[in-house]
Amino acid sequence: MLMKRLNLPTGDSPNATKIQQLINSVTEAISTGKLAPGNALPSVNDMSRQSGFSRDTVFKAYNILKKRSVIESTPTKGYFVASESFRVMMLLDDFSAFKEQLYRSFRENLPETYSVDLLFHHYNEGVFEQLVQNSLGRYSMYVVMNLNNRKLHPSLAKIDSNKLLVLDMGNGDRPETNFLLQNFDSALTNCLEEGWHLLQKYEEFVLIYSPHRTPHPEEIQLAFRQFCAKHGIACRVDREFDSSRLRERQAYLVVCESDLVQVWKACRHRDFSPGRQIGVIAYNDTPMKEIVGNGITVISTDFGEMGKKAAIFVKSKQKIREVLPTSLIIRESL
Repeated sequence: MLMKRLNLPTGDSPNATKIQQLINSVTEAISTGKLAPGNALPSVNDMSRQSGFSRDTVFKAYNILKKRSVIESTPTKGYFVASESFRVMMLLDDFSAFKEQLYRSFRENLPETYSVDLLFHHYNEGVFEQLVQNSLGRYSMYVVMNLNNRKLHPSLAKIDSNKLLVLDMGNGDRPETNFLLQNFDSALTNCLEEGWHLLQKYEEFVLIYSPHRTPHPEEIQLAFRQFCAKHGIACRVDREFDSSRLRERQAYLVVCESDLVQVWKACRHRDFSPGRQIGVIAYNDTPMKEIVGNGITVISTDFGEMGKKAAIFVKSKQKIREVLPTSLIIRESL
């Protein structure tokens, strides 16, 4: 079966080699449904005539696509789209427990024929840029956790916006951008208001947060202080947990998992019971937080739901621009 004519490159693109332009043309046709599994590609000679590129350039591009399992070839059929050609790049920050929930949900809601490459940038801008650059033309769809909450990283502009889904952090200032984001300011205030009936028994509210130790947006500090000022509760922001300052009738809001561990260990050392002498609220729910100490109260987005919605986007290619709800899940630690 002959394929429909491709949107072939003109050869004058300053940002990609001729080989890369041909690769992008084929993968674009596959991702948009113009080419289906089993569809034939032009022969090397035909592609050379249509594109104006040399036979050697076409042959090298086809070989790269074969190595990536995007296309296949046989002596009788020539070149054709592989049966399992749909590849997705998922670029996350790190592999924490709640990101594992996200990935599992994402993978479980995709067909088995979809291949997912899971990569991590660890908030290293150089690594982020290199991973994005190396991915261009290799994937049908891209699911990427942005580096910060203020703006999209410029390198993401190199990816076709119809193929890109931004997760977790970023903003909606580009109308063409698909996203599934968290709310990091008013959502915190709303969750704390919901738990005020439990928080008001404490004399001091302490936020453990440092922008140098976590990528969590700095908006958390202002929202926290405004909440405490509204309700007249003493508060402070510490860059890390100091066990020597632990006192009864304190409540702690903890962002980093490592600080949560330190708070818990200090309570155990002082024989304080979280939820009685000390209040503890953590960010981002995990299965472990459901059971530790009869449960740790959390402020969290549903990362399983985020993964499911991301999978729906990848399958449907329908535009999505959604800020996911953030909830207070009350457990024994408060």
